[in-house]
Amino acid sequence: MVFTALELAKLMPDASKIESDEPEMESSLHYVQLSLLVACLEWLWRDKNDFFIGANLTVYYSEQQLRNRDFRGPDFFLIRNTQKRPRRSWVVWQEDGKYPDIIIELLSESTAKVDRNEKKILYQNRFRTPEYFWFNPEDLEFAGFRLVGQEYQAIVANESGRLWSDILELYLGIYEGKLRYFTLDGQLVPTPEEAALQAQQRAERLADQLRALGIEPE
Repeated sequence: MVFTALELAKLMPDASKIESDEPEMESSLHYVQLSLLVACLEWLWRDKNDFFIGANLTVYYSEQQLRNRDFRGPDFFLIRNTQKRPRRSWVVWQEDGKYPDIIIELLSESTAKVDRNEKKILYQNRFRTPEYFWFNPEDLEFAGFRLVGQEYQAIVANESGRLWSDILELYLGIYEGKLRYFTLDGQLVPTPEEAALQAQQRAERLADQLRALGIEPE
């Protein structure tokens, strides 16, 4: 029997109130790294309202998965063209069938094997997520893959060792031991705190220039 999308949605359990079921992160390094990825992108896209960022949040994608408690939650994922609002988890069948557009896993000793193998296959074959990256905050292992046809192909780094993301329209690269975003022309995407400091420094330089011209800034 063939079901329409609407009929299939009615058959699926209501998971809108199901909480995320992800374990705690491995270390403070992982927490800091995850916070950086979220905060910098939120700041850069502060005028946008059509995306959702999931941070250590479960993705529910099938009834069988719920029955088996086979939970899968990327450390970081982004979904475009959706409503920007808080969610307890990401429930695919209640979000117009949308899967993550980009996933970043933060490797650790206990998760690296799964992230490099089982999760990579899941994101490639089931999620069909266009881009998948992983980064280890401890030893700085960094890799990225883009879906080409049916399989992930490694993304080639530029001369600075950074990997381009078509989804983000940004580079991902290592800066001071952290995975950060960079613009097309190589500028580091700041955190909100870094952006505020930069703005203060520009204001102070401008004030100094005005004083040099004999103008006292207000």
